[in-house]
Amino acid sequence: MSTEVEIHALKKSSDVASSDDVKLNKISSLLTEDKARGGAQAMLYAVGLTEEDMHKAQIGIASLWWEGNPCNVHLLDLAKKVKEGCEGEGLLGLTFNTIGVSDGMTMGTEGMSYSLPSRDIIADSIETVVMAQHYDGNICIPSCDKNMPGCAIAAARHNRPTIMIYGGTIQAGRRHLDCPSMGFKKGDTVNIADAFESWGAYTTSKISEEERMDVVRHACPGAGSCGGMYTANTMSSCLEALGLSLPYSSSISATDPAKLQECYRAASYMKNLLAKDIKPRDILSRKSFDNAIALTCILGGSTNAVLHLLAIARAADIPLTVDDFQAIADRTPYLADLRPSGKYMMEDLNKVGGVPAVLKYLLKNTNLIHGDTLTVTGKTLAENLQDVPELDFQSQDVVRPLDDPIKSTGHICILRGSLAPDSAVAKITGKEGLRFEGSAKCFDVEADFYKSLKAGEITAGTVVIFRYQGPKGGPGMPEMLGPTGAIMGAGLGDKTCLITDGRFSGASRGFIIGHVTPEAQLGGPIALVEDGDKILVDAQTRKIEWLVDDATKEARRDKWRQMGERPLKVKRGVLFRYIRDVA
Repeated sequence: MSTEVEIHALKKSSDVASSDDVKLNKISSLLTEDKARGGAQAMLYAVGLTEEDMHKAQIGIASLWWEGNPCNVHLLDLAKKVKEGCEGEGLLGLTFNTIGVSDGMTMGTEGMSYSLPSRDIIADSIETVVMAQHYDGNICIPSCDKNMPGCAIAAARHNRPTIMIYGGTIQAGRRHLDCPSMGFKKGDTVNIADAFESWGAYTTSKISEEERMDVVRHACPGAGSCGGMYTANTMSSCLEALGLSLPYSSSISATDPAKLQECYRAASYMKNLLAKDIKPRDILSRKSFDNAIALTCILGGSTNAVLHLLAIARAADIPLTVDDFQAIADRTPYLADLRPSGKYMMEDLNKVGGVPAVLKYLLKNTNLIHGDTLTVTGKTLAENLQDVPELDFQSQDVVRPLDDPIKSTGHICILRGSLAPDSAVAKITGKEGLRFEGSAKCFDVEADFYKSLKAGEITAGTVVIFRYQGPKGGPGMPEMLGPTGAIMGAGLGDKTCLITDGRFSGASRGFIIGHVTPEAQLGGPIALVEDGDKILVDAQTRKIEWLVDDATKEARRDKWRQMGERPLKVKRGVLFRYIRDVA
């Protein structure tokens, strides 16, 4: 493949820093050139290296490939193209693998408890291999939700020159049948969120089994991450705004030939990073995190960005708090009409200019974006955007202009009150209203909810509370896409409110509040709520209140204490370690 193929307006490798007088393999040479390391050299010869290879910079290519998930199934092919690019640049690419968990497949099962802990296992494993094997640089190829933050956390820890290549978004599926009761016709787009919502529609007799199966069978047409502005596409966009990936990486589809071209060309930028000694901690800054948070608000991204960006910042020793998200949301409009709450998919955003076009528009017309942040191109964000075509508001409505926002402030809302004294994170797009007051219906086990929905016990005005779903109580803070999807499918999305000490998927929509702290396992107020209690959520005042008197609260607290400490759900293994160590 020619390296002359243009995938974005960036300088070619011939224009970047010369590496002739710079030792690019200063880390790996400790193993490959030191005569005292003959054992290491013998083992490298055994895997096919030549004497010439011993003097090349070694790049650890971290592929998050595995066969059982459409997000990751194609990543080994991308890794091979990255390796090919390394060979073309005189670098030695060495591929290794790490783990993954499919959020979509494990949703609503015990497997979901492993999703968030997998982020830290990914970070640990990449850090371990890069540091132990003395790699000079690291090219990561993440794709599913926890992949991106896991790779970024690892990069901040090992701090070797790093480039992230997003595996790419899936293309939209197409309905093969008309579905008149839901307002859809044959040929309309369909995606994974529709598959989750189809159960609620089916169980409330809104659609037939044939119509339900049509959605399930055609929602995911091939390789790539879930196609709306869900968690994977949110975090890939954040990586681009942070400066850790090349322009357009976040929006190019998984099966687009441009993705293979991006993979091939990554090595030329890696060579430049090595020559200039540009490392992740040179790129990650408070300004770059501000850019990522602002972009999340503009695009209507997942609330999971809050906990992931906090974790990446912590790994990079950059001060960042949950209140910083609110401060940025207060001054940032919500502009992109993307699923789950909107109309379009990530592939549609790419067609109108992708994340670079959005960033350029914001840089040119607002003070929301810092253009002087460094990126993996070796140039600043503003320099990367200089030749990017501008958004055309006459020919597209995927992204709205600043004077016609979907919502004048960001959709992420940090709440506090008697139900969440520390904080809670809400996703309020404005389409579901800004205030909700209703009666609680509590579930300590997610499976009980589906029985209740089927029995007609979830009605207009219900505040559905899922508890003992937090980091320690879940454990692992499982996502609640199953319940939100079922409620939307049942036609109750604008009539109910969902609250949890767990998380919500980026594909969830409705009046939803997650990350309630303190969590139920630690005795937070959410553990004390009973069916019928009045709950008030107000996004304008940023309050989440449990409307019972103080005497009732204290009586409930005494009752909870008398029951004794709630047993942990696991007592050994990776989930127990997560419970023990999670902050």
